[in-house]
Amino acid sequence: MKVMTLRLPDEMEKKIRIKAELDHRTISEQIKKYISDGIMTEENPDLPLSFVKETLEAKKEIEAGLGNEYKFGVIK
Repeated sequence: MKVMTLRLPDEMEKKIRIKAELDHRTISEQIKKYISDGIMTEENPDLPLSFVKETLEAKKEIEAGLGNEYKFGVIK
């Protein structure tokens, strides 16, 4: 893992610090999350970020054996 120094405007740093605290992350983890979200957004410009995240979450749930097959036309 490479260590980088990042200079941020004070206001942005404060916002990141607040969000990190609310989400129980370190500042570094929060910045990594924002970078990851930005990359996913750029790689999928036609899709909302929430849709991309939910699709990845569903894929991981299937891999963990938590998914159930959807049966079309069946009403319960």
